[in-house]
Amino acid sequence: MEIVFASNNEHKLQEIRQIAGDRFKVLSLADIGCDADITEDGDTLEANARIKARYVASRYGRDCFADDTGLEVEALDGAPGVHSARFAPGTGHDSAANTALLLEKLEGKDNRRARFRTAICLIIGGEEHMFEGIVDGEITTTPAGKAGFGYDPVFRPDGWTATFADASAEEKNSVSHRRRALDNMMKFLDEKID
Repeated sequence: MEIVFASNNEHKLQEIRQIAGDRFKVLSLADIGCDADITEDGDTLEANARIKARYVASRYGRDCFADDTGLEVEALDGAPGVHSARFAPGTGHDSAANTALLLEKLEGKDNRRARFRTAICLIIGGEEHMFEGIVDGEITTTPAGKAGFGYDPVFRPDGWTATFADASAEEKNSVSHRRRALDNMMKFLDEKID
Protein backbone atom coordinates (compact mmCIF):
# COMPACT_ATOMS: atom_id res chain seq x y z
CA MET A 1 0.00 0.00 0.00
CA GLU A 2 1.28 3.47 -0.94
CA ILE A 3 0.31 6.58 0.97
CA VAL A 4 1.52 10.16 0.57
CA PHE A 5 2.89 12.05 3.56
CA ALA A 6 1.95 15.67 2.91
CA SER A 7 5.07 17.40 4.17
CA ASN A 8 8.26 18.91 2.80
CA ASN A 9 10.02 18.39 6.14
CA GLU A 10 12.82 15.87 5.53
CA HIS A 11 13.30 15.23 9.27
CA LYS A 12 9.63 14.30 9.67
CA LEU A 13 9.68 12.19 6.50
CA GLN A 14 12.67 10.18 7.78
CA GLU A 15 10.98 9.67 11.16
CA ILE A 16 7.71 8.58 9.55
CA ARG A 17 9.48 6.12 7.22
CA GLN A 18 11.47 4.62 10.12
CA ILE A 19 8.34 4.22 12.22
CA ALA A 20 6.20 2.81 9.37
CA GLY A 21 8.91 0.34 8.35
CA ASP A 22 7.57 -2.05 5.71
CA ARG A 23 3.93 -1.81 6.82
CA PHE A 24 3.24 0.58 3.94
CA LYS A 25 5.24 2.66 1.48
CA VAL A 26 5.41 6.34 2.43
CA LEU A 27 5.68 8.67 -0.56
CA SER A 28 6.88 12.26 -0.21
CA LEU A 29 5.38 15.28 -1.92
CA ALA A 30 8.38 15.23 -4.26
CA ASP A 31 7.55 11.61 -5.18
CA ILE A 32 4.18 12.74 -6.57
CA GLY A 33 5.55 15.88 -8.23
CA CYS A 34 4.21 18.34 -5.67
CA ASP A 35 6.57 21.20 -4.89
CA ALA A 36 3.98 23.49 -3.28
CA ASP A 37 4.64 25.13 0.06
CA ILE A 38 1.21 24.42 1.53
CA THR A 39 0.08 27.31 3.72
CA GLU A 40 -0.63 26.26 7.29
CA ASP A 41 -2.88 29.04 8.58
CA GLY A 42 -5.17 27.03 10.83
CA ASP A 43 -5.63 27.99 14.47
CA THR A 44 -5.16 24.42 15.75
CA LEU A 45 -2.82 21.53 15.03
CA GLU A 46 -5.80 19.56 13.70
CA ALA A 47 -6.75 22.37 11.31
CA ASN A 48 -3.23 22.57 9.87
CA ALA A 49 -3.03 18.79 9.39
CA ARG A 50 -6.42 18.87 7.66
CA ILE A 51 -5.38 21.74 5.33
CA LYS A 52 -2.30 19.84 4.11
CA ALA A 53 -4.07 16.50 3.68
CA ARG A 54 -6.99 18.06 1.83
CA TYR A 55 -4.61 19.92 -0.48
CA VAL A 56 -2.94 16.69 -1.60
CA ALA A 57 -6.14 14.64 -1.78
CA SER A 58 -8.00 17.26 -3.83
CA ARG A 59 -5.19 18.09 -6.29
CA TYR A 60 -3.53 14.68 -6.70
CA GLY A 61 -6.35 12.24 -5.89
CA ARG A 62 -4.08 10.21 -3.62
CA ASP A 63 -4.63 8.61 -0.24
CA CYS A 64 -2.53 10.73 2.08
CA PHE A 65 -1.91 11.93 5.58
CA ALA A 66 -0.48 15.07 7.11
CA ASP A 67 0.58 16.00 10.59
CA ASP A 68 1.11 19.09 12.63
CA THR A 69 3.02 19.08 15.88
CA GLY A 70 3.26 21.60 18.64
CA LEU A 71 5.09 21.99 21.90
CA GLU A 72 2.60 22.97 24.60
CA VAL A 73 4.16 24.50 27.73
CA GLU A 74 2.03 24.74 30.89
CA ALA A 75 3.62 27.94 32.24
CA LEU A 76 3.03 29.64 28.88
CA ASP A 77 -0.67 28.69 28.74
CA GLY A 78 -0.03 26.08 26.05
CA ALA A 79 2.28 28.23 23.90
CA PRO A 80 3.97 27.98 21.53
CA GLY A 81 1.46 25.30 20.43
CA VAL A 82 0.28 25.73 16.85
CA HIS A 83 2.93 28.47 16.42
CA SER A 84 5.86 26.22 17.47
CA ALA A 85 7.71 26.38 14.14
CA ARG A 86 7.41 30.18 13.95
CA PHE A 87 7.61 31.07 17.65
CA ALA A 88 10.43 33.61 17.37
CA PRO A 89 9.08 36.63 15.45
CA GLY A 90 10.35 37.19 11.93
CA THR A 91 12.48 34.04 11.77
CA GLY A 92 10.37 31.44 9.96
CA HIS A 93 11.52 27.95 10.90
CA ASP A 94 14.59 28.93 12.95
CA SER A 95 14.88 26.22 15.61
CA ALA A 96 17.73 27.92 17.47
CA ALA A 97 15.83 31.22 17.71
CA ASN A 98 12.61 29.44 18.74
CA THR A 99 14.43 27.49 21.46
CA ALA A 100 16.24 30.59 22.73
CA LEU A 101 12.94 32.48 23.01
CA LEU A 102 11.31 29.55 24.83
CA LEU A 103 14.13 29.38 27.39
CA GLU A 104 13.97 33.15 27.84
CA LYS A 105 10.21 33.05 28.52
CA LEU A 106 10.69 30.22 31.06
CA GLU A 107 13.55 31.92 32.90
CA GLY A 108 12.82 31.98 36.63
CA LYS A 109 9.71 29.78 36.31
CA ASP A 110 9.49 26.69 38.52
CA ASN A 111 6.86 24.96 36.37
CA ARG A 112 8.63 23.64 33.29
CA ARG A 113 6.03 20.97 32.43
CA ALA A 114 5.37 20.58 28.71
CA ARG A 115 4.11 18.13 26.15
CA PHE A 116 4.65 17.49 22.49
CA ARG A 117 1.36 16.83 20.70
CA THR A 118 0.93 15.57 17.15
CA ALA A 119 -2.31 15.60 15.20
CA ILE A 120 -2.56 13.49 12.04
CA CYS A 121 -5.27 13.85 9.41
CA LEU A 122 -5.61 10.76 7.20
CA ILE A 123 -7.64 10.86 4.01
CA ILE A 124 -8.22 7.40 2.59
CA GLY A 125 -10.92 6.47 0.11
CA GLY A 126 -12.19 10.04 0.36
CA GLU A 127 -12.85 9.77 4.11
CA GLU A 128 -11.09 11.86 6.76
CA HIS A 129 -9.85 10.47 10.07
CA MET A 130 -7.96 12.26 12.88
CA PHE A 131 -5.37 10.72 15.19
CA GLU A 132 -3.40 12.16 18.10
CA GLY A 133 -0.18 11.38 19.92
CA ILE A 134 1.14 13.01 23.09
CA VAL A 135 4.35 12.69 25.07
CA ASP A 136 4.65 14.50 28.40
CA GLY A 137 7.85 15.88 29.83
CA GLU A 138 9.62 19.05 30.84
CA ILE A 139 11.76 21.82 29.40
CA THR A 140 15.38 21.73 30.52
CA THR A 141 17.22 24.93 31.49
CA THR A 142 19.89 24.45 28.79
CA PRO A 143 19.99 22.63 25.45
CA ALA A 144 21.66 19.20 25.38
CA GLY A 145 22.33 16.73 22.58
CA LYS A 146 23.06 16.92 18.86
CA ALA A 147 20.37 14.66 17.38
CA GLY A 148 16.75 15.42 16.58
CA PHE A 149 15.41 18.80 15.47
CA GLY A 150 13.23 21.66 16.67
CA TYR A 151 12.85 21.75 20.44
CA ASP A 152 14.39 18.29 20.95
CA PRO A 153 17.52 19.69 22.71
CA VAL A 154 15.40 21.16 25.55
CA PHE A 155 12.62 18.56 25.86
CA ARG A 156 13.13 15.74 28.36
CA PRO A 157 10.32 13.14 28.29
CA ASP A 158 8.96 11.80 31.57
CA GLY A 159 11.06 8.92 32.85
CA TRP A 160 14.15 9.97 30.88
CA THR A 161 17.35 11.53 32.14
CA ALA A 162 18.25 12.81 28.65
CA THR A 163 16.59 15.11 26.12
CA PHE A 164 15.19 13.89 22.80
CA ALA A 165 18.31 15.37 21.17
CA ASP A 166 20.50 13.12 23.37
CA ALA A 167 18.71 10.02 22.09
CA SER A 168 19.20 7.98 18.94
CA ALA A 169 16.47 8.14 16.31
CA GLU A 170 15.35 4.65 17.37
CA GLU A 171 15.10 5.66 21.05
CA LYS A 172 13.14 8.82 20.27
CA ASN A 173 10.86 7.09 17.77
CA SER A 174 9.99 4.40 20.33
CA VAL A 175 8.15 6.93 22.54
CA SER A 176 7.64 10.12 20.52
CA HIS A 177 4.38 11.99 20.01
CA ARG A 178 4.64 11.38 16.26
CA ARG A 179 5.16 7.66 16.92
CA ARG A 180 2.07 7.50 19.11
CA ALA A 181 -0.10 9.33 16.57
CA LEU A 182 1.26 7.19 13.73
CA ASP A 183 0.71 4.00 15.73
CA ASN A 184 -2.95 5.00 16.17
CA MET A 185 -3.22 5.64 12.43
CA MET A 186 -1.49 2.35 11.50
CA LYS A 187 -3.74 0.39 13.87
CA PHE A 188 -6.72 1.91 12.05
CA LEU A 189 -5.21 1.07 8.65
CA ASP A 190 -4.38 -2.51 9.71
CA GLU A 191 -8.02 -3.03 10.74
CA LYS A 192 -9.32 -1.39 7.54
CA ILE A 193 -7.10 -3.52 5.28
CA ASP A 194 -7.84 -6.84 7.07
